[in-house]
Amino acid sequence: MKILWVNSNFMHPTTKGGQIRTLEMLRHLHRWHEIHYVAIANPAQPEGPARAHEYSHKSYPFPYQVPSKTSPAFYAELLRGLFSPTPVAVERFHPPGMRAFLEDLIRRERFHCAVVDHLAPTSYFPDLPHAVFFQHNVETVIWRRHVEHAANPLRRAYFKLQADRMYRYERRVSQAAGHIVAVSRTDAEEMRRLFDVTRVTAIPTGVNIDYFLPPDTDGQCGTGASACRGVGGTGASACQPTVNADLVFVGSMDWLPNVDGVLYFVREILPLIRRQRPATTLAIVGRTPPPKIAQLAAEDSGIQVTGTVPDIRPYLWNSAVSIVPLRIGGGTRLKIYEAMAAQIPVVSTTIGAEGLSVNPPDDIRIADTPDRFAAHCLELLATPEIRARLSRSAWQMVNANFSWEHVARCFEKIMENGPRLSVT
Repeated sequence: MKILWVNSNFMHPTTKGGQIRTLEMLRHLHRWHEIHYVAIANPAQPEGPARAHEYSHKSYPFPYQVPSKTSPAFYAELLRGLFSPTPVAVERFHPPGMRAFLEDLIRRERFHCAVVDHLAPTSYFPDLPHAVFFQHNVETVIWRRHVEHAANPLRRAYFKLQADRMYRYERRVSQAAGHIVAVSRTDAEEMRRLFDVTRVTAIPTGVNIDYFLPPDTDGQCGTGASACRGVGGTGASACQPTVNADLVFVGSMDWLPNVDGVLYFVREILPLIRRQRPATTLAIVGRTPPPKIAQLAAEDSGIQVTGTVPDIRPYLWNSAVSIVPLRIGGGTRLKIYEAMAAQIPVVSTTIGAEGLSVNPPDDIRIADTPDRFAAHCLELLATPEIRARLSRSAWQMVNANFSWEHVARCFEKIMENGPRLSVT
């Protein structure tokens, strides 16, 4: 097949869960089909277009500067968001001229099918009824959860305004799309319920088992990785540790649900852990932490905030427990399967593990109150045997069921049987 794939960004640097999911699938689909990739090109990240050949036959960088979340232009977007009927999360990724560019490209290239990746490109894609809409989250659910957990009335009011607009927009484009791909059965069911759509198919989430395997193991989970993750210890030289921490959180720190989850953990859960284990340390690993996250490290020597790192694996290998304390979110958290593949036990909230095929308490611990979350962390920190048993069960589960090639084949079937792109 000759496939048009439209996204709001290129795949490198790869710092977000949605990028990982798309990149891993495209690498396989690129071997089987002809991929033409269109995305906004960030002038500050030339690596993106330069590496597009790794997953596409041809790429089309569309120059446009999306305002950063620390710039005055971003706050101007928030102000305009008080009056625009389009959600800010969509409108800020709308480059002028992109729709006309795509119309011309579709006429010239005569693609078999098209994939609109994420919600933002739906605002300028010219033929949604003949495209596959790949939705990594149910954005309406995320924004409604923002309303529930807003810290003050003004933020709550703004989130409520955006949540209402997001619902109307997401419902409209979902009903218009030729077919929708969701990243979990939970999301697919939510879309059917919220948006009154039937053309929805769920695909599983995958993980690169070989990539995350600790360097001193032979594939037998729980036998060799312990040297890489002594609790607060020194670690093994083979792991080339960048940091040793008891607890690690991995995720993009410019995403509001991650910021909320980390602050919730530090303010309400970590103090409970330290009552029994005062020296407990935490590493927060992820790109572009806002000042209130960076300040956590300045105020507490037991907390490290890394910002962007070239490789997250050493941070997993050299920690004892991976935490996912999310109260807001949608889609699926790739970070959980990655931690499992790295052979580190996971403690998560129900929302953090939402949509994943996990089996608590055998391969993950789930807790939705600060007391229970702290208790799970303390048990795992104190008991290497339980950590090893939980890690072994989790690794065996993801190794048996969630290869990216399998996920890509699922997506391929949807494209083969889905809508055909109209050529006029």
